[in-house]
Amino acid sequence: MAARTMATTMHAIGSNSRTAGGFRALEELRASKAIDGFGLGVNETAICLQAMRETRLDMVLLAGRYTLLEQDALNAFLPTCVAQNVSVVIGGPYNSGILATGTRSGAPMHYDYAIAPPAIVERVRRIERIADAHAVPLAAAALRFPIAHPAVARVLPGLASAAQVERTLEVYNTKIPDDFWRDLRQAGLIRADAPVPSPAMAGTEL
Repeated sequence: MAARTMATTMHAIGSNSRTAGGFRALEELRASKAIDGFGLGVNETAICLQAMRETRLDMVLLAGRYTLLEQDALNAFLPTCVAQNVSVVIGGPYNSGILATGTRSGAPMHYDYAIAPPAIVERVRRIERIADAHAVPLAAAALRFPIAHPAVARVLPGLASAAQVERTLEVYNTKIPDDFWRDLRQAGLIRADAPVPSPAMAGTEL
């Protein structure tokens, strides 16, 4: 029996990439049942929107662009995914680390693959203060937030050890009260149109 691939993703392409030939080849593989589907693995939304005008994607792995700190994906990308039934996996929910470590550990604070700028550090401090008021771990909020959007199927944090896996599962299963999300929204720290998790969502799959 011939081997079959469940899904294939195209990575490291930018907004100036020429992808039409690759998409045609993938469409043929999907039509022939050689693969179940294909998508993109990227860290910008513009190339995704361009691709969705050229082909029918099954999924997108989007790194770092829909998080507690970044919600511009709500403008066009996520609504288009809902309309076209594209499943989204959110990678980088910690924005390169600052939403996992917070601002108080004494360790270097990283955001978007670099040292976090002062404005981002201050924004995280404001989120931390609200998280403290509700006894919510910052990392738990960062993991839970993206999955509330109907286009998002999974959240994919980068983990380097068994201890990190155990810790991630622990914080992911934290029950976060509705008042926490309300306070973030009232403080202007998440967008008014961003869906937020309900306490009942705790324990659902990453």
